[in-house]
Amino acid sequence: MDRDLLRQSVACHGHPLFSLLKSEQCENPDFQCVLGDLKEKKSGNGVVEQFIARKADLLFAPSWKPDGSLINEDEMAETYAVMPPLEQFMEVASCDRRDIFFRDLERGDVVIGRINSIREFGFFLTLICLKTGLIRDIEDLEITALCPLRDVPSLGTHEDPLSYYHIGDLIQAGVKDIDRYHAKLTVSLQSSSLPPDLSHLKLGVISVDDMPAHYSKNFLEDDYWKSIRKKQSASWALKCVKIGVDHFKSGRHVEAMNEYNKALEIDTCNVEALVARGALYATKGSLSKAIEDFELALENCSTHRNAKKYLCQTLVERGRQLEDEEKLVTAEGLYRKALALDETFQEAEEALRKLQKHIQVRLFTFLYSHIFLQSNFFNMKLFT
Repeated sequence: MDRDLLRQSVACHGHPLFSLLKSEQCENPDFQCVLGDLKEKKSGNGVVEQFIARKADLLFAPSWKPDGSLINEDEMAETYAVMPPLEQFMEVASCDRRDIFFRDLERGDVVIGRINSIREFGFFLTLICLKTGLIRDIEDLEITALCPLRDVPSLGTHEDPLSYYHIGDLIQAGVKDIDRYHAKLTVSLQSSSLPPDLSHLKLGVISVDDMPAHYSKNFLEDDYWKSIRKKQSASWALKCVKIGVDHFKSGRHVEAMNEYNKALEIDTCNVEALVARGALYATKGSLSKAIEDFELALENCSTHRNAKKYLCQTLVERGRQLEDEEKLVTAEGLYRKALALDETFQEAEEALRKLQKHIQVRLFTFLYSHIFLQSNFFNMKLFT
């Protein structure tokens, strides 16, 4: 611990802080040195002193000095995000990207590619990405580069340098020559092709683990803007839903509907917004619209309990409306639909049973009337 800083703090806060330090940091020997610096002073802010006492090992750590460092350089490199290539954020025509690549590439830049052909005079690479310089996504451009035999280091006295390389190998190489007019590249595996500040880089065969962090294949699907935007939209939509629910509970149905609609403008498939709006539609008697929202919610999340529960209830309620309108077959279909969603839904089962009984009675009455009329007609003809 920094004893000078500790003395200053104890001298400022006096005995109250020292008492707390003694109980919180009783095993720390550095407190003995501050006894002579204590001054009689009234207690200040007890909360502040308690905080200082509990966090003394951190607050008085020597690493907080201006010349100290809590994080080493390797750890510091992990504290910020790696930006993906510019092409991940915008659509640029392949021909333009190719022209810009050859315009901006410089000798001494390090490129990574995969061997696609081996000849007696060298091998050809299909470039994948850049290791240094500008961050570009060039894999789909199918840019090739030649690594001449003279730029391949020899590993033995009499052996062919190219015998160590195979088609498909990942190669890290330095850019040696650039023909911008004809869009041709020559690369080298000799360390002399690199500038002094990059001389530590390994040239030659590398593994997938050696690919740079910005290489697009290293990013998960959730790292791209579409996934991030989807999460943001869902979060913003849920805030609107929460506000809408508060309005609904207070009886402000118009304001609630506005918030639900706003949520669905932000995130068209937000399940919570669909369920909440469906419940509001059902409350207002717009059962068909409520059913549409509940069904859409279940399409996006088939396990949503409230969506299934409310849909079953609304289907039964709509079925009863159709019964009153004498649309018995359609009503029966809604009851069956509710039971298909939840076989244990007794309300739908009871409604279906009553409707089927009602249909049977009406059918029997119709048949009886039909037979009775036919019988009367036959008797009339018989007597005439």
